[in-house]
Amino acid sequence: MAEGDRIVDAHVRDIGRWLGPGDRLVLNDTKVIPARLSGVRRRGGAEARVEVTLMEPGAGGRWQVLARPLKKLRPGDLLAFGAGLSAEVAARGEDRAEIVFDRSGADFDAALAEAGSMPLPPYIAQHRAPDALDREDYQSVFARRPGAVAAPTASLHFDEALLAALAAQGVAFSHVTLHIGAGTFLPVKTDDIAAHRMHAEWGEVSEQAAAEITATRAAGGRVIAVGTTALRLIESAADEGGRVRPWRGKTDIFIRPGYRFRVTDALMTNFHLPRSTLMMLVSALMGLDRIRAIYAHAVAAEYRFFSYGDASLLIPGPGPRDAGNA
Repeated sequence: MAEGDRIVDAHVRDIGRWLGPGDRLVLNDTKVIPARLSGVRRRGGAEARVEVTLMEPGAGGRWQVLARPLKKLRPGDLLAFGAGLSAEVAARGEDRAEIVFDRSGADFDAALAEAGSMPLPPYIAQHRAPDALDREDYQSVFARRPGAVAAPTASLHFDEALLAALAAQGVAFSHVTLHIGAGTFLPVKTDDIAAHRMHAEWGEVSEQAAAEITATRAAGGRVIAVGTTALRLIESAADEGGRVRPWRGKTDIFIRPGYRFRVTDALMTNFHLPRSTLMMLVSALMGLDRIRAIYAHAVAAEYRFFSYGDASLLIPGPGPRDAGNA
C-alpha cells in the first residue's frame, strides 16, 4: 500500500484498513472468453498447424486475431478447429489477421466454449498448457459479461469473503465493463510517447454505475478503481467537472504523466513492466519520483510482478504530481 509518501507492506485481506464508509470500489465485471484456438490451416491439399488468439469481434462472424505463424497465412486459407468450428482468412496485416468464422451468435459461443482454451499470458503458457482450472482461476469472482481476452488481474485478488467484509464496513461497489483486448499489454516502442497509438477497447458504464459514482463524489467519498481497466473506463466517461455519465463505446484513452484525473481518487493494481502504458498510468497517478520509490521497494521486497503477482493500493498524496515521461 502506498499513500502519499508512506509505503506499507500488507496483505490484500487487510485492504479494509485503508477504506471506510462512503468509499466506493469500481469493479470491472468483464469475463474472459476461451479465446485461444489451435487447429490446422488448409490450402489445397496441404495442412499446417496454426494457433489464433481472438482479439476483437466484427460483424457476421469476423474477428481480428493474433496468429502463429502469421506470415504463413494468406487470404482464402481455411482454418479448422475443434468442435467443428472453422474459419476463412479474409486479410492479413503486419501484426494480425482477420478471419471469418462459419457461425456466429449462440452457435459460435457454444463451439468456442468447447474448442477454445483460456488465453493465459505467454510467460505462463510457455511453461504449461491451459487446463480446466484456468477457466475459474483466470476469472474474477464478479465476472459476468463475456468478451475479454485477458483478465483484469487486480480483480483476481478478491473473493466473496473479502467483498462481504468490505460491504459490512460500509464500502460500496459499482460494476462497469471494459472488455480487455490483447493490445492493452503491448510495450511502447516509440521514443515520443505521444506518438504511441493505444488499442481501442469496448466498454460500458451503466446509468446506475454513473449515478453511484457521481453520488459518492458529491458526498465526499472516495472512488477507488480496481484495476487500470476500470480506471481508464471511468475516466473516459467523466466530464471535465468530474461527473460520470452513462457511457458505451470504444475507448483508446492514453493516461500518462501530466494527465489530470477527473474522478479517480485511488487505484488498486498489480505491478507493471517498464516501457508499458500501464507503468505510465501509475506514474501519472502517483508522480514519477513516487512511483520509482514504490517500485524500488517492491523489487527489494521481492514482490511478484505479472498477472498472478502481487497487488498495490496506490493513494496519491495531496501535493502536486510530477510531470514528464516514464
